[in-house]
Amino acid sequence: MHLRTTTLSATRLLSLIVISFLMISCSSSRELFNGENLEGWETVGNNAGSWVVTDGILHTQGDGRGWLSTTSTYDDFVLDLEYRMPEGGNSGVFIRAPREGSPSSQGMEIQILDDYADKHSDLENWQYTGSIYFIQGPSKQVTKPAGEWQTMQIVADGPQIQISLNGEQVVDTNLEDHMDKVEDVPGITREGGYIGLQNYNVRVDFRNIRIREL
Repeated sequence: MHLRTTTLSATRLLSLIVISFLMISCSSSRELFNGENLEGWETVGNNAGSWVVTDGILHTQGDGRGWLSTTSTYDDFVLDLEYRMPEGGNSGVFIRAPREGSPSSQGMEIQILDDYADKHSDLENWQYTGSIYFIQGPSKQVTKPAGEWQTMQIVADGPQIQISLNGEQVVDTNLEDHMDKVEDVPGITREGGYIGLQNYNVRVDFRNIRIREL
């Protein structure tokens, strides 16, 4: 009887530990976009009205003016989001970016693209969705057709960058292995900066943007 009681107590303790760990993990992930307005975000550049919220969706007007930046900076993190790309569309997620200069080179750009558009058929591998632009292309193409919601996860842990699309990892690389590109993309040496969304030339939709700092 004593042994059984001890075993049950150990089981309950383990369950409490697991539950506590899950609660801590969940609570440390928070929304970057509240679904209502641009609280926590600022447009950078020539940006009057270039980003708006409609029916819970954050989107660009597609006029190529101004990128959307978080008001806070982030170093190491797990970023999850959903996006919807129109036919022929082009956009990107900036990470560790400064407010000055090009966020795609002074920081880094994780590419978002309509991979299947005819006009994109002859791009370099590092220009397709999920790539660290100019640095590392995706290992495979797992994007959905234009017009469908898709998921992206970006893990930035020191120099290690991992990108997953629609639940499949397509990039797992160490930036220290790409120092031959530092002249063109000095942002690969940055330890932190802003997270941003690119305004290119068409409307692109975003929702369910969440971050967990590491």
